[in-house]
Amino acid sequence: MKKENHSNIRRFVWIAFVALAIIAVSPAVRAQTLSTSVDGLLGAAKNAAGLEWPGTFLRLCIPPPPGAPAPTAPAAARGGARGTPPGPPARETWYAEPAKVADNLYFLGTKIHSAWAIAGSEGTIVLEALYDYAAQDEIFGGMRKLGLDTRRVKYVILSHAHADHDGGAKLLQDEIPGVRLVYGAADWDAVDISTNHAGGKPKHDMVGKDGMKISVGDASVQIVTMPGHTPGTLSFLFEVRDNGKPLRIAYVGGTAIPFNANAEYYEGYIASSKKMAKAAADYGATALMSNHTEFDNAFFKAHTAANRKAGVANPFEVGTAAVARYFTVVQDCATAARIRATGR
Repeated sequence: MKKENHSNIRRFVWIAFVALAIIAVSPAVRAQTLSTSVDGLLGAAKNAAGLEWPGTFLRLCIPPPPGAPAPTAPAAARGGARGTPPGPPARETWYAEPAKVADNLYFLGTKIHSAWAIAGSEGTIVLEALYDYAAQDEIFGGMRKLGLDTRRVKYVILSHAHADHDGGAKLLQDEIPGVRLVYGAADWDAVDISTNHAGGKPKHDMVGKDGMKISVGDASVQIVTMPGHTPGTLSFLFEVRDNGKPLRIAYVGGTAIPFNANAEYYEGYIASSKKMAKAAADYGATALMSNHTEFDNAFFKAHTAANRKAGVANPFEVGTAAVARYFTVVQDCATAARIRATGR
């Protein structure tokens, strides 16, 4: 009888020990589980978004409501190498005045899509070409309003081959003597085989390669290949002067994702985001820009920068930590999308 009691006591003690051990480690276990669940990832992404990146969180973390069609490509991906957009919307819905954002950086975008001019001692680099219906007013008209000579444009660099960013590419190529047009290799392939490229199909020209620097004297753009949004998406690192001081910028060329892709797509997209995050950190970027104003609030920030008083900081300058948090939002949202779409 005593032997049986001793056995029961030992069993009780062991069970109690195991229970205490489970209780002791369960917060860490729960945290790890939460961090890899959809809800945990959404919470982490929302925290990382803070006040700087709410639009990025909403676009990448929140799928379309039930019953809404789930696109196989981002809604803004209409056109370009994938087809032509619908007829032009009313001008008042998209037109934006140009703005001088820094000493040699100029906003030439619409209310929705961004385009930029970087002025150097030996010419100008234009980033993006907008929809075909917007390029004449926003890029050519914007440069005239800002006192920039379009004949000094040496390069037009396209982040990717979607009509909201490259619909005006042929117009710029045709109207600016000697300009060089730059796409990523895979997106040039898509443009070359397209039969209905919005705005007309541009002639094959320069291929943007990883690490390539495109310079116009004292201003340059470094290319970071970032396949994901499209196979040939290009992102950029560049420095401008703001009230005489250097401002280093990481420019993400393609952010939106579908919510019904396969695991391979999401893994590649996340790997590209991590690559660009490291490049931005190594570069010391304290500002982040994108080509959709919903991601970086560029329409508002550009005009705020242009109209600020002397001594006021540039609204695009958010610091290295906030730039890093942008990529956290993107990666957590993409991981959540992968889990939703594939179960893992």
